[in-house]
Amino acid sequence: MSAFVTGSALTQSNARAALKTGLAHIATGADQVDCAPLAHFDSAALAVLLAWYRVARARGIALRVLNLPAQLANLARAYGIDTLILDNKNNPF
Repeated sequence: MSAFVTGSALTQSNARAALKTGLAHIATGADQVDCAPLAHFDSAALAVLLAWYRVARARGIALRVLNLPAQLANLARAYGIDTLILDNKNNPF
């Protein structure tokens, strides 16, 4: 297993750079993203997570999202995408 870590912020202002960085990790085989440092985020974070998920899936990788902050998990639930990005073993929200 190979993982990469988000930065402390994932908002509209840095979403494009975060997307690019994550895609580079996925291209080299990363199958986990650790969101533990994520303290500042908005709905753009969900868009980035979904993009990473879709690209990983297209490459045959089951991307696992680890340590998703509870507030972001709640936002994912509100948008109805929690089943795509949340792994109940790692995100018991």
